[in-house]
Amino acid sequence: MLILVASMVLATGFAACGADDDSSSGSGTTARTRDATLVLDFIPNAVHAGIYTAVANGYYEDNGINLKIIEPTSTADTLRLTAAGKAEIGISDVVDLAGQIESGREVKGVMAILQRPAGGLITLEEEGIESPSDLEAKIVGVTGVPSDDATLDTIMADDGSSSDSVDKVTLGFNGVQSLMTGKVAAITGFIPADGVQVEEEGFPTRSFALDEYGGPSYPGLVAFSTESRIADDPDLMGGFVEATTRGYQDTLDDPEQGVDNLVSETQGVDGQLAAAQLDAYIPLMGGPDTYGRFTNESLEELSTFLVGNDLAMEPIAPGRYATNEWTGGDKLTGGG
Repeated sequence: MLILVASMVLATGFAACGADDDSSSGSGTTARTRDATLVLDFIPNAVHAGIYTAVANGYYEDNGINLKIIEPTSTADTLRLTAAGKAEIGISDVVDLAGQIESGREVKGVMAILQRPAGGLITLEEEGIESPSDLEAKIVGVTGVPSDDATLDTIMADDGSSSDSVDKVTLGFNGVQSLMTGKVAAITGFIPADGVQVEEEGFPTRSFALDEYGGPSYPGLVAFSTESRIADDPDLMGGFVEATTRGYQDTLDDPEQGVDNLVSETQGVDGQLAAAQLDAYIPLMGGPDTYGRFTNESLEELSTFLVGNDLAMEPIAPGRYATNEWTGGDKLTGGG
């Protein structure tokens, strides 16, 4: 697995942020710069603009962190590498994180990248779908991930219909193409990513967000580590959260510069698409003054949603999901 991590770093071409040194100059610094690895949830895209802004502005160096950023070959890689201690920090959808917690892994969120979920139903305007119930008897594509079924069930039920009334097909990750070619009337997906991509390809869309159609408003994307590493290395966690928060605060203040940083610090990112996607992601990030914080209410709503949709067997206490130790939020209840 260490060989895999090394090859992924070389393949992506991401340079380390800073270098080993005896001192660093910013606030919240440590005596020596130390190496740390961050595994993204996906290839670099607009939702990561704050991370690359922190890189561009030297915020990780300011906190004594020589950060290596790698992209996974799959979501499972991020969870596996971080949970196994092969990477210090990972980025994950909080529903996937909940699955790891329930399976006995000691992972825990340290900051919320998104404070609202990005998922929902996406359809083309030309389909004439004015509300979710209009999808009755039409073909709807899902990836096959269990949370997709929960999203479809919840949105349809909130509009007085049922997911049983649609012709559901499993598309894997070919949903965007299937929607644009008319093979399906709608897909489940991430609205700021998939929906905007379809728009940028010249197909106007209409979307129904999960948290606007019966679903909870929970932190859709989180940075996480293991409970043992959080306890053993609080300086690293605090430095990472401080630097990353500053990067996202800057991005919220100046989205255009955030996109420029993303493009300059990575390879192959389409700046026009990233700008449109970031514009759609920003409303899900929360305000600059509270960026990164978790709330008891949102995590309790998430737990109820997961149990109600058979995505978790038992409720998970907010304090087991995450910590606000370095974000300035209220203490989370239960779970340690």
